[in-house]
Amino acid sequence: MPSPTHPPETTHHPAASSRGIRLLDRHWAWLDAQPIGAGATLRRLVERARRDIDGCYRKAAAKEACYFHMRDAAGDRPQFEEAARALFADDYPRLRQCIAAWPDDVRTRIEAMLATADGAA
Repeated sequence: MPSPTHPPETTHHPAASSRGIRLLDRHWAWLDAQPIGAGATLRRLVERARRDIDGCYRKAAAKEACYFHMRDAAGDRPQFEEAARALFADDYPRLRQCIAAWPDDVRTRIEAMLATADGAA
């Protein structure tokens, strides 16, 4: 495992010349093995993520927003850490148990955000 003082080896690659992208050697090896080339593969990966056809990025962003709301509104409440674990484990019944004693307005907002996260996928 690399230490903070010795980061993993990275290599500059011609496909990333305009912005100086740095990837690990194993990433460049995988990109170089793609039949359409490293640059075209990176462009396709970025476009696929940008379109987010299956909603996985929108769902992750909605869950993260829900977490930040939970942290800001109820970070000092009982069961906060367990609720956060349940949120990221997609264990919504457990999450609802954990937040049952929280103020109504906080719970209502979390429920609305969960509906957004579920609808994003």
